Formats: sequence, C-alpha cells, structure tokens
Amino acid sequence: MSSGLAVIGLNHKTAPVNVRERVTFPANNEGNLTRSILSLPGVLEAIIVSTCNRSEVIAQCDPVDKVVETILDTIAVIHGVDRQILGRHCYTWIGDDAVRHVFRVACSLDSMILGEPQILGQVKDSFRRDSAANTIGPTLSRLMHRAFFTAKRVRNETGIGVAAVSVAYAAVELAKKILGDLKDKSVLLIGAGEMAELTARHLIGQVMSPICVANRTFENACTLADEFGGEALRFERLSGALAKADIVISSTGACDAVIKATDVKNVMKTRKYRPMFLIDIAVPRDIEAQVNDIDGVYLYNIDDLQAVVSENLGERMNEALKAEEIVDDEVKKFMDWTKTLDLSPTIVALREKLETIRNGEISRMNGKLSKLDDGQREILEIITRSIINKIAHDPISFLKKTKSTSRREVNADIVQRVFNLHGFSNPRDELEENLENEADNRN
Repeated sequence: MSSGLAVIGLNHKTAPVNVRERVTFPANNEGNLTRSILSLPGVLEAIIVSTCNRSEVIAQCDPVDKVVETILDTIAVIHGVDRQILGRHCYTWIGDDAVRHVFRVACSLDSMILGEPQILGQVKDSFRRDSAANTIGPTLSRLMHRAFFTAKRVRNETGIGVAAVSVAYAAVELAKKILGDLKDKSVLLIGAGEMAELTARHLIGQVMSPICVANRTFENACTLADEFGGEALRFERLSGALAKADIVISSTGACDAVIKATDVKNVMKTRKYRPMFLIDIAVPRDIEAQVNDIDGVYLYNIDDLQAVVSENLGERMNEALKAEEIVDDEVKKFMDWTKTLDLSPTIVALREKLETIRNGEISRMNGKLSKLDDGQREILEIITRSIINKIAHDPISFLKKTKSTSRREVNADIVQRVFNLHGFSNPRDELEENLENEADNRN
C-alpha cells in the first residue's frame, strides 16, 4: 500500500474506561510523545488527539499498512499495555475513512454526547501543541484546517448543538424558558447530589447572586459553597431561604419529602406569587408532587428532565444526518486535493518556467521600456501575467481532470516533455503551499 493518512486510536465506543485510562497522552508531554511517533520509520507527519474519552494518533505514512502496525507497537510500549489487548480495543482508519473520522470528531459526531462543543476546542489545542513541536507538515495542516472549517459549517448549517442533551443542561434551559433572563434570579441548592451539583455549575455563569447551599451536614454545605463562591446555610433555616429563592435544586438522600406542598404555599404568599422553578433530582423525590399544583410554581423531577433530554436527543440525531452530508462533501473536497499532490511538481515547474520567460523578456526589453512611467509598467505587469496564466490554464486542466493515478503520471510526463520542464521543480512544501492557496481560492 502506498503513502497516505491513517488514524490509530481508541475511544469510549471501543474500549472500557480501565483501558482508556491506561492509554492517555498528557497535554504537558504531548509534543514529546508526538515527536516519538514522528521518529518511527515511515511516519512523515503526526498529531496526537487525547481527551478523557479518546486517544488517537493521526499520521501521514509511507507505506500505510506497515507503519500502522509500528505505531500500535509503539503505543503499547509507551503505555506498558499488552499489544494484543491494545489491538482488540483500537480502531484503524485509512485514506478517506481516516479523513472522515477526523472531520466527524471535530464536528462532535463521534462524541459520547452528540453535538457537544468541547471536543473542537480540544482538537484545536492538540493541533497547536503539535504544531509547536514541529510534527505537522502540509498534509496534516491542511487536514486539520479543513476539519475546523467543516465543524464551523456544521455549527452554522445545522442545529446539532442547540437542544440540551444532559439532565443538568436541560434543567437550566427549562429555567430560562420559564423565568426568562436568569441574571437577577437567586438559586438555592439543597443537598450535595452529583447531578444537582452539576446543574448548579451550569447555573453559575447565568446568575449574578451567589448560590445558596443548604445541607443537613453544615460542613458539607460550607465546602460546596466555597467551590461555588456561594453561601452556606444551616438546614433549619431552609424555610426562610425558600422564600427568597427563584430556582431551587434539590438532591438529598432523605427518605421522605424535604419540601412539602404546605411549605411552598406559605412561601408563595410571602413571595406574592412571584414564579418559582423547582428541580427535584432526588430518588426518592425530595419535593411533594402536589407542589406543582400551586399557582406560580413549576416543578420538574428527574423523569421530566430525562423526557426532555430524550426528545432533544432525537432532534440532534435528525440534525446529525445533515451534518454527515456536510462531512461527506468536505471529505470529497479534501481527497480531491490530495490527488493533486503528485502533480504539484509539474504544475509549479510549469508556472515557474513561464514566469522565468516573462521576466527574461521584460529584462531583455528593459532599454526600450525605460520611458514607461510607473502606471504603464504596472499595466505591462498585469498584461504579461495574464498571458502566462492563460497559457498555463489548459495544460494544468489537462493534468487535473485525470482520475487514474497511472494516467496522471503519463500526462505529467507529457507536459514535462512538451514544455521542457526539467530543472524547474521547487521544494515539496512550497509546491503544496501553492496548491493549498489555489484550493482555498476555489472554495
């Protein structure tokens, strides 16, 4: 197999957490690890993407099949993982499948939570680190920039990231729908359950007032309040805090209801029936169901929130279909670009020769052109450049329209012979840069 792109890695779909946690690439050492991969025979460029749910090596290889096995062996050695165990949990993508995978990861189509925005930032961080480590060349640079562009298209052209698909986030979005802007709203957190704490964390950036934390164990309330920059409250003062709270999140381990309907009725009179939003994430429930019958009170429990999440997840799945079409479109564009790489020496040599001829003729006629002013010289430059671009257009189109690899080689040889291009080839990175600029102009 010839040179090409490969992705070797594992994620939440292919490996349990006890394997994933053994195959991680710490961010503070990622550049050194990527350089280790780059030092392997046949690895031309490399980048590592490592998050809590995935560890991947993206590489430009020659030849692909042999290098993939070498990379897997190296990952096993670096992390002290049995090679057979690693092989069972790893995936390998080659060529356009590798490109599609990278684009899907950047677009959050391969994430545990479909459409979550954090993964794009993590991929960009990896790109920056490995760029600084000088392990990324023109092909991977082009690949990653097109991945970022594809992710932007998906965000702009679909609603994949709009609907809430976590219980905590759904609770906050419901609060916004019911109460409007949350900036001037006060929040009361009762208990210290993990889901309630996560919901409170989502609310921190939405409200101005410090979050009030009540817990039967006052020390625990103090600890959590310190994390939030909030205020701790003794449990016996809960009734007074309820009267001030616009949003109440409850998740205790109590066997009986902590907030009863009679408590809320009295509180609502004190509040003059100003709306109150209650989120009961406890099992068994902390808040009596009859509370929802009181005017101005909106009560949601864990089942209500899960139903919202399920509905929203269905919406995201529909949007994901649109996103997949965008990915397919961008994969095709990228693969079309890669097919031109073997033609780049011929194309740039042709342009270089025509430009050399142009400059030579202008220099030869310099004496006769001495009377031209700056404006006339500029017109001459424009005309002569336009002429050589038009001369180059047909042979370049002739080269690019050929899909067969063997035929492209024959056509490249024809153009080289017809225009006598030997000795007019630039370094590969400069050629590819020129082609990238050309592709960007087209797109």
